[in-house]
Amino acid sequence: MQNYKIILEKLKDSGFQAFLVGGCVRDRILGRAVHDYDITTDALPEQVIKAFEGFKVIPTGIKHGTVTVLLNGEPFEITTFRIDGEYSDSRRPESVSFTRNLIDDLARRDFTVNAIAEDSDGNLHDPFNGLDDIKNKMIRCVGNPELRFGEDALRILRAVRFSSVLGFDIEENTARALTDLRHTLDNISRERIRDELDKLICGENLVPVMLQYREIIAQIIPEMRACFDFDQKSHFHMYDVYEHIVRTINAVPHDSLLLRRTMLFHDIGKPQKFTLDEKGEGHFKGHAPLSAEICRDIMKRLRYDNNSIEQTCLLVAHHSDKIHNDIQIKKLVSQIGEENFFLIMQIKRFDNYGKCPFVLKEFEEFERHENSLRKFIENNDCMHLSQLEINGRDLINIGFKGKAVGDMLNEILDMIIQGKLENKHDLLIKYSGDKL
Repeated sequence: MQNYKIILEKLKDSGFQAFLVGGCVRDRILGRAVHDYDITTDALPEQVIKAFEGFKVIPTGIKHGTVTVLLNGEPFEITTFRIDGEYSDSRRPESVSFTRNLIDDLARRDFTVNAIAEDSDGNLHDPFNGLDDIKNKMIRCVGNPELRFGEDALRILRAVRFSSVLGFDIEENTARALTDLRHTLDNISRERIRDELDKLICGENLVPVMLQYREIIAQIIPEMRACFDFDQKSHFHMYDVYEHIVRTINAVPHDSLLLRRTMLFHDIGKPQKFTLDEKGEGHFKGHAPLSAEICRDIMKRLRYDNNSIEQTCLLVAHHSDKIHNDIQIKKLVSQIGEENFFLIMQIKRFDNYGKCPFVLKEFEEFERHENSLRKFIENNDCMHLSQLEINGRDLINIGFKGKAVGDMLNEILDMIIQGKLENKHDLLIKYSGDKL
């Protein structure tokens, strides 16, 4: 028997009602993978704890009626049927009251597709017609949309995220309310915004959602608004800056969050770097490093971890580097490493999917660069300081001091990459000595 059924049966045998509820029920109906099972019951928290004597029970949210039971290492949040009190901060209720009525509990849920309960026998309880909305691929608030979004403003972003991930449309009144109340997202913690954004940009229905609800995106990333309707005036481009960004995100596989996030930010600095030449052609020289700076500010604001920030910003900063020969390949690899070089080649492909079709011919060039690097790796060609046949101690021994040691090592590496110097210890010592 599956673990969630054991939980439901245990509560049922103890004399209580118990149901799966929320996203797990929705995803089971849709045939999607379920990662977390949430359970609702008429048992009070202390009654749940007593029913699971002998189990690992964590009082994760007693005040709001929630305890977590661990069964065979799998956590299950069990929450008492409840009615939420007033919301004053667009985030959480000031109080909750417990109820024995399942419908009262489902009535406080965000969307009808998440307001379906399933008992241990597989029977569905659907008082708000969520099944019809699943069938019709529709995101609709339970009850009054203004009230639902007023209770928790994150639901605004969740509606857009569900539309992106599930490929559902947003019902007209729900869409109007989330647009009108988008400013209340400012009350939501940056961490919660970040987590929803990551899920949204990995959705299969990303393009129409991000285009239709771009003001929601701009509410959480104000820097993006400058990209809206910005004509690039370039024969390489068929979309404005914002739509180009959206379509390049969509070109990335759904399971590659790092690269989807990179494409989200890769051109965000373009409007600030726009220039026109004498022929009326648009150019954006220097937009990549500026986009990386903007990306860093946004990701810090949204509380991303340092590793994610550094890796994303590095890829954004180098996404438009010009590469035409082996020396440029080796120089870039010396800066960012082999793994990131291969990622940059992928990013260039995704970037081109958001341009005019004729640029797809560049894919052959990207493949040549990748094959060249594979050959360099196989031949153990020198592309890093660690591969030099000389080190800092050698330079110190012949008279170099302080910053001059690192400068000399970098100069040597550059000369080797350019083919002007062989990576042999005696030759490198002599070259260095002549520079003293």
